[in-house]
Amino acid sequence: MLRFGILSTAKIGRELVVPAIQDAENCVVTAIASRDLPRARAMADRFSVPHAFGSYDDMLASDLIDAVYIPLPTSQHVEWTIRAANAGKHVLCEKPIALKASQIEALIEARDRNKVLISEAYMVTYSPVWRKVRALLEEGAIGRLRHVQGAFTYYNRDAGNMRNIPELGGGGLPDIGVYPTISTRFVTGKEPLRVQATTERDAEFGTDIYSSVRADFGDFELSFYISTQLAARQIMVFHGEKGFIEVKSPFNADRYGAEEVELTNQNHSQSQLFRFQDARQYKLQAEAFSRAAKGESEDVVTLESSALNQKLIDAIYRASDKDGWEGV
Repeated sequence: MLRFGILSTAKIGRELVVPAIQDAENCVVTAIASRDLPRARAMADRFSVPHAFGSYDDMLASDLIDAVYIPLPTSQHVEWTIRAANAGKHVLCEKPIALKASQIEALIEARDRNKVLISEAYMVTYSPVWRKVRALLEEGAIGRLRHVQGAFTYYNRDAGNMRNIPELGGGGLPDIGVYPTISTRFVTGKEPLRVQATTERDAEFGTDIYSSVRADFGDFELSFYISTQLAARQIMVFHGEKGFIEVKSPFNADRYGAEEVELTNQNHSQSQLFRFQDARQYKLQAEAFSRAAKGESEDVVTLESSALNQKLIDAIYRASDKDGWEGV
């Protein structure tokens, strides 16, 4: 069993990732760390975790763990990923792992020097929902892919929420803009060449709260919008010459609806609905990461792929400040 330490008591860890690791077949949470020891102990007790630390560094120095999961604010991801790697721990870090593609170079160097696994926690790439979409595209179910369309929105104006605090790495593109990009890249195996974009920022918070993006992948286009101040919605559609694939709740199925993929043919005379009752993408992510950390052959998100995804996000920001196309 790969022994995980959790670096902080953040909500996503408490509600989604820690329960998934505890439910996984090949890994377990052995320790929780917080800068507040009673808080770490309370979360450890909640999940029957044996060890609690009142310091991140103390947990990283411990031989009780083999790997860390990092759900800290985005602005701290690079620093603590490198610290964990330098302590000889494998790292599963929440997205985005960095705020600039150039920052990922230091992570690659730390990974290679310490001979550890570092992977960005894009749970969608482990989901059978997205594996099905990739398989349908590969088998030519919709013919030539011409356009991908997506949306990811929610409403949050909480001034205390990290998503609305620029210093913590807040903003719509870092938080949710990465999902239409990573999922499109994952299922098509293609990389974007150039982008056009419009981005709006909140006058009070200073964070980006709305973006409309057009990305040219050469063979097809991706167009999507994201917002942190619109009614909640998620959708991804892959439109080809012979039909289209609609992913009904592509990223957070538990909050946005059923996990379903619908394939419709060219003239709507036939459709197939693929239902996934409980895809458990966080559990699958933990298991895949654990296998890879143990040296087994496993398709996990690499830092090289993370750098390519972040290059696209960086280009979207640049494109938002100009008219016309911006190279990725």
